[in-house]
Amino acid sequence: MDISVTRHITSDNPRVMVVDGSKVVRKIIEQLLHNDLPGVSVLSCSSGEEAKAQLATGVVDLVTMALRLPDMDGMELARYIREHSPQAYIPIVVVSGDVNERLLKRDLTADVTDYFDKSLGPQALSAFIRGYVRPEGQLSGEVLYVEDSRVVAVATRRMMEKHGLTVVHFVAVEDALDYLEKARAEGRAPGADIVLTDVYLKGGQTGGDLLEEVRGRFGYSKGLLPILVMTGDDNLANQTALIRAGANDLVQKPTEERLLITKLGFQLRVSRSLRAQAATAQE
Repeated sequence: MDISVTRHITSDNPRVMVVDGSKVVRKIIEQLLHNDLPGVSVLSCSSGEEAKAQLATGVVDLVTMALRLPDMDGMELARYIREHSPQAYIPIVVVSGDVNERLLKRDLTADVTDYFDKSLGPQALSAFIRGYVRPEGQLSGEVLYVEDSRVVAVATRRMMEKHGLTVVHFVAVEDALDYLEKARAEGRAPGADIVLTDVYLKGGQTGGDLLEEVRGRFGYSKGLLPILVMTGDDNLANQTALIRAGANDLVQKPTEERLLITKLGFQLRVSRSLRAQAATAQE
């Protein structure tokens, strides 16, 4: 994933390019954007070539695109946008039903800023896009943060607290697991709203071990307790292993503040929505 986001969208009248071979999908996304973001201008494109032509007409604040286009693969279009955009940077978001397959294969290149799985539904998609175009001023929620580097931990904690998040920081996985165990024993499961962890940590256990414990021993799903893993490891096999072990998403290090906060905010919103649906179903 590309973490070199050098600017964030602040325009009152943003231009969003929607690239998808399905007219129905384009209409759905366009309607979501108009409902959620008054003043938005939507550039609807049915193919990669059409998107290339639209790119030459002026500034585009955000691109959403499918992975499979009628005339090219989405990664080919993403690479073209990076090479030919007149702007310093455009966030490019993949919106697709086979995101998980691509994640496991690590087929999403560094040209892509972020990705969204269609199976999460239109309301989640709306919240996801809004996070890029018009982010919330403040977030809320408790982050269980595991990082053994004091310098990194201080900087990252400040990022999160500045945006309204409560941070509980541990240096070792063992201590984080004890915290979750205590919360469960006290009837406060899962004990945090989201987990943010580094991969390689001092001590006996790694971020991968934390993933396996949370998803296995505790049995907390991705919806109940989202987990973001921070990693500077470019090894595709290692990244795939983290996704398979239950990571909701990966965040490349060094971390860009806006991308981290956007990812945290999105996972928190989706998790709360899923918890609310589960609570309603039980009533």
